[in-house]
Amino acid sequence: MEQGRSYKDEKGKAQVGETSMRPNTDALYEVRLSHSSEEAPVMGVEPRAEVIQLKLPLSTLKGRNEAMETKSIPITQEMVLSAYKKVRKNKGSAGIDNESLAMFEENLSDNLYITWNRMSSGSYHPTSVLEVGIPKDDGLMRKLGIPTVRDRICQQVIKDYLEGRFEAEFVEHSYGYRPLKNTHQALTAVRKNVREYAWVIDMDISGFFDNMSHELLMKALEQHVEEKWVKMYITRWLESPIEDREKNKRFREGKGTPQGGVISPLLANLFLHYAFDKWLGNQYPQLKFVRYADDIVVHCNSQEEAEKVLESIRERLRECRLELNEQKTKVVYCKNAKRRLRFATVRFDFLGFSFQPRPALNRVDQEMFLGYDCAISQKSEKKITEIIRKTEFHKWTRSDIYRIAEYFNPKITGWINYFGKFGKRELQHVFHIFHQRLIKWARYRLKRFNDSRRQAWNWIMQIAKTQPDLFVHWRHGFVTA
Repeated sequence: MEQGRSYKDEKGKAQVGETSMRPNTDALYEVRLSHSSEEAPVMGVEPRAEVIQLKLPLSTLKGRNEAMETKSIPITQEMVLSAYKKVRKNKGSAGIDNESLAMFEENLSDNLYITWNRMSSGSYHPTSVLEVGIPKDDGLMRKLGIPTVRDRICQQVIKDYLEGRFEAEFVEHSYGYRPLKNTHQALTAVRKNVREYAWVIDMDISGFFDNMSHELLMKALEQHVEEKWVKMYITRWLESPIEDREKNKRFREGKGTPQGGVISPLLANLFLHYAFDKWLGNQYPQLKFVRYADDIVVHCNSQEEAEKVLESIRERLRECRLELNEQKTKVVYCKNAKRRLRFATVRFDFLGFSFQPRPALNRVDQEMFLGYDCAISQKSEKKITEIIRKTEFHKWTRSDIYRIAEYFNPKITGWINYFGKFGKRELQHVFHIFHQRLIKWARYRLKRFNDSRRQAWNWIMQIAKTQPDLFVHWRHGFVTA
């Protein structure tokens, strides 16, 4: 729907006839937010978090300058605009109010003004979090909480405000959801550690995001956050009701944060910084660990040490009102050519990769030996092949091979960029499945190949020779059936 109102240029002059459905956010950043005719300044609705005077000049939709307005909380319009841009970049679905990003942007200036006005005055209260379920590998459902667009923007404001402060405290062994850190760095650290340490504790915390204690989290916040208004908003998010599509509503009972909220990973990292990172560093300074959110690997020197440390971790988590998933937690022996003990468990999965004994090539004498390294896990491989199968692209008989390449190349690029980082050749099975489905498509579409898989494959390989860049994986050498 087009908007008929006027917009201002960077000098504040009205521009008649602008009908853009999504106003340019960079322009909004320059002229600040428009004063909504429906949103009066909210003051004195409730006791203020603390008395901090901040005055901002606000421009109205009519282009007139309003008087300076005093706000109780130091949240600026620029902070809200910056948070909105990040939320928009991350996309995401609608919350319980069914308002998508596109709908929010139909009246963007007013919506951002309202958001800022409420946050800066202390009157902002979050909406219920939409609960949705996604299937897990074990057949159960993982519950995700999806805040509304406005709530995601508000959470991003506080996340941006606190992140630098927390980053100064977090340890180097924590990699999840942190600026300038990623999964490949975490995997690289584990690859390095398994060469030094022969034993691993592969940990799994039961329902961490659902069981994180609010009381203990607020104690951790007290160590770094003096601002009452910050703690006030975090408390409101933690206590927000959970609601499903059928309007069934429930409240958290002193624990849990939505796995899907913008600020949840930051709060989770703060909680585990005290519950685990600092504790392990103090209790076992001789050991190394790698943590990506609540996925944790601890490296030990012996089986005896690993079992002793695991029991200590189990007790520590109980103190922090958490518990291990005993079925998924295990001690692993990193067996290789030099480590020849007999132990039942020699493999563990981490961030979509499997670490296990693997043939390796000695670069000096070019001889093979048994190493210990990672490559795509069976679970990840299964997920990718399921994506390929569910498309049923062998039935796209009205599409040519270029349409198939156009559809799959973005996905293939992602698979190779992530899983091809380590053990790239292990992706061969994934592309074998893809090629088998491609042969099936060729036989369905071109009747002359109906009775001959070989002829269909030869035809595909002829295309690969003349157009080696057609499919991304062909460029990487995956061209066998």
